[in-house]
Amino acid sequence: MNIEIKKSQKLVKYEEALRLMEDRLLQIDQKKSKDLIWVLEHENIYTAGTSYKENEILDKSINIFKTNRGGKITCHGPGQLICYFVIDLKKIKKDIRNFISIIEKTIIDSLKSYDINTFSDKENIGIWYQDNSKIKKVAAIGVRVSKWIAYHGFSINIDNDLKKYNAIIPCGINDKGVTNLKTINNQSYADLKNRIIKNFISNLQN
Repeated sequence: MNIEIKKSQKLVKYEEALRLMEDRLLQIDQKKSKDLIWVLEHENIYTAGTSYKENEILDKSINIFKTNRGGKITCHGPGQLICYFVIDLKKIKKDIRNFISIIEKTIIDSLKSYDINTFSDKENIGIWYQDNSKIKKVAAIGVRVSKWIAYHGFSINIDNDLKKYNAIIPCGINDKGVTNLKTINNQSYADLKNRIIKNFISNLQN
């Protein structure tokens, strides 16, 4: 697969990222550009997917950016690794569930290389970590498909501010928690973005 890899060092505005992905989708559809994997971090923002409900906003004073991705409400901010993509599924397999499985495997494999065991859940999309008896989300996934081109992405909590989640019911799930990698194991995750990119490309090609 011919994929452009983009790594942003500075915080990227959410609207800017969205605009770039939607432009790239049109270019890929017209066969004018190659697929994209883009790793970055956002400024603090709450985003709502197409299936969110108003009662999932606990703090009515926060601003919510409504987006066309699947899923519900989540928050982004510094210390959270975002992996966006614009991938033409016609080149691999026109199967959305298979593509989400590729994302899940990419995250699980990458975290396992840090001795962190996580798992996916058919009922609740995302990647989860069992902390004693409590199950907590460590990575969120939100995908939209247009013309068999998949875009948007997934996020992994590294050392972001977990208090931000108190303003919402994250991803519409109120009986589970949210955690980050530094809370699970306080080690360096400086190479995580490179491991994610490597595993993602490998899983897409298998």
